[in-house]
Amino acid sequence: MDFDTLIRFSKQFGLVWFFVLFVAIVAWAYWPGNKKRFEQEGRSILEDVDEKT
Repeated sequence: MDFDTLIRFSKQFGLVWFFVLFVAIVAWAYWPGNKKRFEQEGRSILEDVDEKT
């Protein structure tokens, strides 16, 4: 295994790894069970602003 082969493998592995990571994060964000939690957190930021003013 020479250096060019190692570089090519690491680039391909990194691309696949980050693609899988991206898909997992998007799936987690759009998972139906997380909708309620995300809506609560989104409203809590607005409620904090209303309480301070």
